[in-house]
Amino acid sequence: MRKEVEIIYKDLSYNIVGIMFEVFNELGYGYQEKHYEKAVEKIFVERKINYKRQLPYNIIFHEEKIGTYYLDFLVEDKIIVELKRGNYFSRKNINQVKEYLKVTGHKLALIINFTAYGVKTLRILNPNNKESVNYS
Repeated sequence: MRKEVEIIYKDLSYNIVGIMFEVFNELGYGYQEKHYEKAVEKIFVERKINYKRQLPYNIIFHEEKIGTYYLDFLVEDKIIVELKRGNYFSRKNINQVKEYLKVTGHKLALIINFTAYGVKTLRILNPNNKESVNYS
């Protein structure tokens, strides 16, 4: 008997991915990440989706700030969204987003790659969870 797996923030994450496809369908491939960010932000505003863009999170060590991370988006105070351009999910980008999850305590992040062939998504769960990467 197979155990049913709960998908964290299923509806919201599907909605976000749908928005990314809309952006790609209109813009296509080849723009800098900041231009995709602005297009995504425009749709978030139009649809009244709660988000924060380039949200800073401090890295604290021995009660002292030693650095700052900037999240591309935090959507509905639940899902971190990191936009990238390229055909592959690099280990560096995956590790970066895992660090974001660790620092913020959020449960889910999406890496969205705008590729020459369309949109690829990678769901990453907080490393404190048992399964940390789900490909889609």
